[in-house]
Amino acid sequence: MGGRDDRRRLTRSTPKWLTVGVLAFTGLCSAYMFTLVVPIQAELPHLLNAERADTAWVVTITLLVAACATPISGRLGDMYGKRRIVLVLIGALILGSLVAALSGGIGGVILGRALQGATTGVIPLGIAIMRDVLPPARLGTAVALMSATMGVGGAVGLPASALIVEHLDWHVLFWLAAALGVAALIVVALFVPPSTLRTRGRFDFLGAAGLAAGLVGVLLAISRGADWGWLSPITLGSGIGGVAILILWGWYQLRIAEPLLDLRVAARPTVLFTNLAAIGMGFSLFGTNVTLPQLLELPAESGSGLGQTLFATSLVVMPSGLVMLIISPLSGWLERNLGGRFMLAFGTGSVAVAYLFLLLWSSEVWHLLVANIIVGVGVGFSFAAMPMLIMRAVPSHETGASNGINALFRSLGTSVASAVMAAVLAALTLDFQGTPVPTTEAFDVCFWLGAGAAVAACVLSLLIPRHPHVERASIPDRG
Repeated sequence: MGGRDDRRRLTRSTPKWLTVGVLAFTGLCSAYMFTLVVPIQAELPHLLNAERADTAWVVTITLLVAACATPISGRLGDMYGKRRIVLVLIGALILGSLVAALSGGIGGVILGRALQGATTGVIPLGIAIMRDVLPPARLGTAVALMSATMGVGGAVGLPASALIVEHLDWHVLFWLAAALGVAALIVVALFVPPSTLRTRGRFDFLGAAGLAAGLVGVLLAISRGADWGWLSPITLGSGIGGVAILILWGWYQLRIAEPLLDLRVAARPTVLFTNLAAIGMGFSLFGTNVTLPQLLELPAESGSGLGQTLFATSLVVMPSGLVMLIISPLSGWLERNLGGRFMLAFGTGSVAVAYLFLLLWSSEVWHLLVANIIVGVGVGFSFAAMPMLIMRAVPSHETGASNGINALFRSLGTSVASAVMAAVLAALTLDFQGTPVPTTEAFDVCFWLGAGAAVAACVLSLLIPRHPHVERASIPDRG
């Protein structure tokens, strides 16, 4: 698979730049779903007439479905056509948005958000499509652009959501998401060529169910442990049960002829260390998403915050995503000339520097703006490097599934960051007008944790072999 004739068929009718642009647009739409409800998160109990513990599922369900759907959709794309699965995922986004937009109760909104979460798989699938249609010399820049959409979509979408909430009904958020989904569906159908590079065989339904069940157990324990109690029976049962299922799943995957994921490929040093570094990067990135908005929005009179509005906060957060977009061409050049290993080490190191900056200076709005820009530089380089490192170490028929697993590891890092940072901020509080608010010490602890995760990711990136084993169907290696 993967011969020159297939590549000609894939690229003869659509300009490559247009395909890349369309895939990047789908990535932006997908990433926007994760900040879509941020402006109304605190108001959800009132808006949906439900308990706060129940409305937390509006966020949690999106995370769970995204984590489960991403590696599974990657494998489906490898087998049945990547464009076809991208269209299915966008269809789920549209359906979910319509369900939530037409719903006034919590059940419909949770169902809609679950369907929206499935669309996360379009990013690793888009990267896999780029590998199929682009020559190696242009692939690095395109992958960097696609990877940047994970930050750009959320960062740019947050101010848009804030404006909508300030001036319009909250249902408009979901109508906007549906409109974006329709636009993405049309342009993908028109300008992304059908996939001809496919894996033969049967889909491992039992493996998919096992992976989903194990991930749900682990992520539920991580994301809901603070509310349920870390030592409560439901948290321990969920976490331990999830780990046990994943162990059995791994044993099963190694013993069947056509597994959901070839764990022997995933165990190669390049793939393994890249995925482990992805956990640290996911933790570090989401750590800033948890801490910086709270630090900006808390009342200045409390001694912990800077008293900014939601819209002003979104404008401080937005530049990190724009930086990722701006540096994507540079990322491609660096990857071609210096290699993904250097880029990943530089990116993770930059994020560590951003956290150390916050530990020294976080008392002014401009301090947080500078730190967030440094985070954008680090994440931009890191997220561009990881899929390239993966693709240089796996055969072409494993591209979608392997990039999906890398996205899953990033999601695991974000889940852990969400739980740990929230627990720290809830544990170290002071009383302000009858309401507990996090102390400055709480934010410092979070910054230390973020710095530690980034340093760990940097160390792991240095363990990646300089000259990884390259499969016959893989793209050429440059270090």
